[in-house]
Amino acid sequence: MERKPFEVETTKKDEDQKPYSAVDGGGSDSVDSFDEDQKKLVYRGWKVMPFIIGNETFEKIGIIGTLSNLLVYLTQVFNLKKYTAATIINAFSGTINFGTFLAAFLCDTYFGRYKTLSVAVIACFLGSLAILLTAAVPGLHPTPCGTKSSCEGPDGGQIAFLMLGLALLVVGAGGIRPCNLAFGADQFNPKSESGKKGINSFFNWYFFTFTFAQIISLTLVVYIQSNVSWTIGLSIPVGLMFLACVIFFAGHKLYVKVKASGSPLAGIARVIAAAIAKRGLKPVKQPWVDLYNHIPRNYANLTLKYTDQFRFLDKAAIMTPEDKLNSDGTASDPWKLCTMQQVEEVKCIIRVIPIWFACAIYYLAISIQMTYPVFQAQQSDRRLGSGGFKIPAATYVVFLMTGMTVFIIIYDRVLVPSLKRVTGLDTGITLLQRIGAGIFFAVLSLLVSGFIEERRRSIALTKQTLGMEPRTGDISSMSAMWLIPQLVLAGIAEAFTAIGQMEFYYKQFPENMRSFAGSIFYVGAGVSSYLASFLISTVHRTTEHSPSGNWLAEDLNKAKLDYFYFMLTGLMFVNMVYFLIMAKFYRYKGSDDKGVSAIETSEEETKKQEKNSV
Repeated sequence: MERKPFEVETTKKDEDQKPYSAVDGGGSDSVDSFDEDQKKLVYRGWKVMPFIIGNETFEKIGIIGTLSNLLVYLTQVFNLKKYTAATIINAFSGTINFGTFLAAFLCDTYFGRYKTLSVAVIACFLGSLAILLTAAVPGLHPTPCGTKSSCEGPDGGQIAFLMLGLALLVVGAGGIRPCNLAFGADQFNPKSESGKKGINSFFNWYFFTFTFAQIISLTLVVYIQSNVSWTIGLSIPVGLMFLACVIFFAGHKLYVKVKASGSPLAGIARVIAAAIAKRGLKPVKQPWVDLYNHIPRNYANLTLKYTDQFRFLDKAAIMTPEDKLNSDGTASDPWKLCTMQQVEEVKCIIRVIPIWFACAIYYLAISIQMTYPVFQAQQSDRRLGSGGFKIPAATYVVFLMTGMTVFIIIYDRVLVPSLKRVTGLDTGITLLQRIGAGIFFAVLSLLVSGFIEERRRSIALTKQTLGMEPRTGDISSMSAMWLIPQLVLAGIAEAFTAIGQMEFYYKQFPENMRSFAGSIFYVGAGVSSYLASFLISTVHRTTEHSPSGNWLAEDLNKAKLDYFYFMLTGLMFVNMVYFLIMAKFYRYKGSDDKGVSAIETSEEETKKQEKNSV
């Protein structure tokens, strides 16, 4: 796929020459000078991957190692109640994900990817260090509770220092997530065959290292934190984050550093402003012919065909006697006259919003599966074998990652070739079909979770227990391995929806908005985290004094967590129906030119996707 010919930090001359983009609405028309600057670039490709992938691996192990067991840390070290800790974690995760949108804006508009990542990796290191100090310095956490039923909570200073560490992690993770993948892809020449293959391979390595880091963090690091020492366990992520910083900056002189090229949000605002200003105009009879559509030779984005959806935006491209053009054919006032191409790009974004909303609700299931199964594991039999070894409660989430990793291989090697023979699509199924399949598995995961919890609580109340978990309740004799099915199903849901969603945004957004495309993926997850916090708090307050008991009580044996799971199953089913309706009317982005389109490899395959949109 062709990527946008970005401006790169090379010489002073580069600063005066930028490629034109419809969303940005401006730039130089000098194709020759831009091509000359492009030829000066040295794309080192895989030669710099040890720096980028090495940084990515250690950074992910570091930050995930800090955050993966944070739920248990807040309850055991900071003596917070379970629902309070779960609320904090969900709000924290949501803030990180919302931070990616701000980071993408600052990256594309002012700083560029390299500078944004430089600040972000340092912030991650400092944030991990602050969390370590809350465990290592006695005055930065409450007095250990032990087996007491009533514990002393943290004071204002301790909470403030903890929040400082979390805030630094928000800055770091929020900056890394939308920029890291694109920064690695920038190191390959998008116009050469080897460069295109390198970009695709890098994407695979990126998701591999991400999953590998999660597995290491959820097993080795979590085990040390839970069974050896919180101080030692949190020192490992700090050391790895420092190593990630060293590796990243070691490649400073070798990277291709894309410069900021202006905010693409300005172009969206121009289309909307022009459409509102011209709302009184009558629609043209043949918009694909009559609408203003000047496209410069070095245009950054793929040329789009006219679509008849959201036709009120077409008025932004209707020329009136008051509209003037410059000598090069561009509009003298881009806030009053936009091109049809600009309008179509805004339509692409609007079409994505209903799909994005459904995916945000979908992530509610994943947010819950990353928190409450940990509490379920704490009150289940976690012994492995006869040696007395106990699997840390937070480690069970690794089965979600394992399910995702294994199913990705099955999907790519088995399902796609089989489905390709049926559908004729290179991807086997369309992107929306892939996302929809993931939402279905999310519904199934929550349904199974409810039945498993019902069984766990029933065994705890009717059969001999295995002792008591401090500050919670009796430990059910049901093996915690029964939690694996719900987590594997959630992993399969992620294999379908997470990767499908990332690819969907990447292909459906205008080319010069791909940093934003990456950010809204995380913003959707952020919305679900906040929604999870809201639901947990609301259910807790609503059922706390009800005759049937608190659904989310500290002691899960006295709670009705299975009711909570079944409620979420119903909500997720409604969301699946909504997604199917929205997907049925979705139109994939197409291309007028004969080159590779943004959604498939040919116009014919784009039509196939439109025909099989669900």
